[in-house]
Amino acid sequence: MRDPRGHHVLRPDDLAPANIRVWLNGSDTPKEARDYLKKTFEAQNPGSTLTIEEQQWTGLVEKLTTALSSESQTPDVVEVGNTQAPTFTTVGAFSDVTAETATWGGSDLLKGFVDAGSVDGKTYAVPYYAGSKYVFYRKDMFEKAGVKVPTTMTEFVNTAVALKKANAATPNFSGFWLPGKDWRNAVTFIWAKGGDLAVNEGGTWKGALSSPKSQEGLKVVQTLFKDASGAAKDGAETDPQVPFCHDEVAMLSAPGWVKGLIGDAAKGCPDKLAQVGVFAMPGDDGKPAPVLLGGSNIAISAKSKNQVLAKKAVTLMLSKEYQTILAKNGLTPALNSLSSQLGTDEFAAATIAAASNAKLTPAAAGWASVEGAKILEDFTTGIATGGDLATLATATDAKLTEQLKK
Repeated sequence: MRDPRGHHVLRPDDLAPANIRVWLNGSDTPKEARDYLKKTFEAQNPGSTLTIEEQQWTGLVEKLTTALSSESQTPDVVEVGNTQAPTFTTVGAFSDVTAETATWGGSDLLKGFVDAGSVDGKTYAVPYYAGSKYVFYRKDMFEKAGVKVPTTMTEFVNTAVALKKANAATPNFSGFWLPGKDWRNAVTFIWAKGGDLAVNEGGTWKGALSSPKSQEGLKVVQTLFKDASGAAKDGAETDPQVPFCHDEVAMLSAPGWVKGLIGDAAKGCPDKLAQVGVFAMPGDDGKPAPVLLGGSNIAISAKSKNQVLAKKAVTLMLSKEYQTILAKNGLTPALNSLSSQLGTDEFAAATIAAASNAKLTPAAAGWASVEGAKILEDFTTGIATGGDLATLATATDAKLTEQLKK
């Protein structure tokens, strides 16, 4: 219920027992965390239940747009990609949780994610977890091919090409796995050369893929598609652990939580961890290359009839107990003070190194609409299938500029 000024006020339904629906995306949130959330919430709120409904990242923006606009369809709590959060916060789809943010962690929360979920000084979506991409590699394949862990981006590309050649007898083998739609990994090479996806010029966002520096990075991407990757030219980056664990991939750039999927037979991945090493993607200067800081925010639907219970669910999701479970499964926790829970092994070291130079997508309110329209997926697929870089970039820049006006 809202007062004449549009502020949410309590009504009897807010305090009554209810089933709280939580939308979580993909398989990133481990089962241990899901079980903890449901069991603890129901124990703390007798008579109420909590149901986790797993959604897919593909098509999520469209599905959220529909569900969040309907009181009868809306979930109570939703996970949304950190790059998608600004679009929903700017249209009033989420409840104002500014007052609660202090008790949920305050300054201990990942600042970039708080910023992504805030508008005009108010917070509507809070951090859930983060994850910088780093490279998982097969030690046995490196040894067999006679290559070493690369320390520069040039070495990385040469190593990826050499690994593919060394395993030419394996169909669709990838020295470096790069499906055609995987712009989230492709952008690393654009950023490493000083380019960008879009830039803000005088308050207006414009596509920047045609710039000389972006084109230089895209030449690297084109080489990887052509000479290093055997992934589908029109494929997405979902379930990367499957080809990796089935001896079809030597190097894979993915967030740390993929470690939890490697060795999980239920996810189609026989145990290969003993043969896996990791390193941060190297830049041209030998330091970590800028990689996409992925991750999620969580928010409460403004149309949820169960605001109080929904806030209790979010309180649990940001608790030290819950966030520690995420950290121990390779996800960078929402609370900075828990980063030590990532561990001290090489996986934790790679996470920390990769995060040291990680970047976010352009901070444009319309960025989620760019992702929803699959503009960048179409762009990188065009490159993977042999399209001309300059022509594709010019056309895509026009689409980005138009979309970012909305």
